[in-house]
Amino acid sequence: MQEILTVLTEKPRNGLAGLKHWRYDLRSGFTVAMISLPFSMGIAITSGAPPICGIVSAVIAGFVLPFLGGSYVTISGPAAGLAPVLFAGMITLGQIRLGEGATESELLAVGYPLVLVAIALAGVVQVLLAKLKVARLSAIFPAAAIQGMLAAIGLMIIAKQIPLFMGEKFEGREFWAILAEVPRHVGSMNRPVFILGIGCLAGLFLLTAMPGRLLKVMPPPVWVFFAGTLASVFILKLDKRYLIEVPSSLIDGVVLPEFGTVFAHPELWLALAYLVLTLVLIDGVESLATIAAVDKIDPFRRRSDPDRTLQAMGASNVASSVFGGLTIIPGMVKSTANILGGGRTQWANFYNACFLLIFVLMFSHLINKVPLTVLAAVLVFIGYKLCRPTVWLNVARVGTEQLIIFTITLLVTLTTDLLIGLLAGTAVKLVLNLWLESLWHTSHTGSDSAEPSLAGRFLGLFRNPVSRRDFTEGAYHLHLDGSLVCFNLFHVIRELGQLPPDTQTVQLHLSSNVPLVDHTTSETLRYFLEEFSGQDNRPKLTIEGWHHMRPLSKHETSARIALADLTALRSPTTTE
Repeated sequence: MQEILTVLTEKPRNGLAGLKHWRYDLRSGFTVAMISLPFSMGIAITSGAPPICGIVSAVIAGFVLPFLGGSYVTISGPAAGLAPVLFAGMITLGQIRLGEGATESELLAVGYPLVLVAIALAGVVQVLLAKLKVARLSAIFPAAAIQGMLAAIGLMIIAKQIPLFMGEKFEGREFWAILAEVPRHVGSMNRPVFILGIGCLAGLFLLTAMPGRLLKVMPPPVWVFFAGTLASVFILKLDKRYLIEVPSSLIDGVVLPEFGTVFAHPELWLALAYLVLTLVLIDGVESLATIAAVDKIDPFRRRSDPDRTLQAMGASNVASSVFGGLTIIPGMVKSTANILGGGRTQWANFYNACFLLIFVLMFSHLINKVPLTVLAAVLVFIGYKLCRPTVWLNVARVGTEQLIIFTITLLVTLTTDLLIGLLAGTAVKLVLNLWLESLWHTSHTGSDSAEPSLAGRFLGLFRNPVSRRDFTEGAYHLHLDGSLVCFNLFHVIRELGQLPPDTQTVQLHLSSNVPLVDHTTSETLRYFLEEFSGQDNRPKLTIEGWHHMRPLSKHETSARIALADLTALRSPTTTE
């Protein structure tokens, strides 16, 4: 990983100028395509769509994104994080059209063309939001709530693979229902299918833990993909019903959105609107979080444009839905593989799409020999990465209040859906912020009666904290007053993203009336400290006023509160 972080002198650009790096992007595109093939098909199956639809999504993303820009080395395609949302949307819309009593396959067949309409509408909304430059508003959701939502997605993905692992048909569709149904199928499960799935999953973990050049040639999922398929063909000889089914002609597998059905049936509109809202929020939040993470490991230290990325995602979603594809989102696994493979521009995404198209058009008969349980193993591996124990431990280290938000978001998401779970975590965060502020007011005034009203404190969390701006001799001063939390963080992000020309230094001045700096803000300020380091002709950022802030834990991005006595919470051994 050290070579990835080596800063290179020339910064490749997208567009026609990036074609001079074609050797690097072509080689990386092939590697990424080998990963995209099983990922895309597995995500489609988990979403309730035909496997070919996942490949269509990845191909559309590769053909659209290089021409719209926004990011540099992110590889986009069907979203594992949205698979539970799409599946639930198909079932819900299918039930509205067919009524109770229809089989799951019937509901999915009827619901999928309607979900494609929702994907198209969500894409249009994303493009409009990007034009309004509101990508920074994604910061309003607490970091712990987003992590809790992603962990819940990981658990949902794992649960959805259990029937494929066991070679059985389950009646349950939700997380808890699937788990409750497992004991009933243990005695009747297909043992060769189960053994192959568990073997592939074990192979993924073993290969990931192994150092060596072998993994630089092809990532672990690709090795397992081939090994599992060979074991099925030559040893287990699994029945056709346990294998992937991809049509010999790409056109035969395309499902078109049914706009006419939606307009003709008003009873669909409410459920469709809810699905569109969920897709816009979850897709947007996850996309922007992913590009920020990928930017950190870009060897050229380039920064993606959040609004252009959101616009590109929206346009890709519209195009994908028209051709029967799923929602499109940047993928961390594939983007990391692109960087490791030497990819330099968005043309790697284009070459990835070309290779995928070649695979499907020329080797569909070989793809049809891939066992479903092998794809399930790959998806379980992805799901585990989202919810592994270290995720919980890292959240707990930041602070107890973060673990509370994380856990509530996760449980509510598993019990209801992603949108309600994210909103529940955000509501808990709001309550905790009000409570922490009340501690400061009590300590500061010594009297509860002198505290501002609850309504005043509530509105204060959303107020612009920037009280004054000064620019003298290349030094830009931002004076901040009031709580700095995720709900008003976008004001600070906007200010730091629109610095005056010739700015050499940036100073954030935290007044003594800043009672609270939450974890999401601390994390964002840390990012800007790295971004504005004074190197590569970038301004130097400094923060004044930390001296009156005390961290709630030893973690460097923990929430900070201006209290002289933190014994009610936790007394840290170190302060800044």
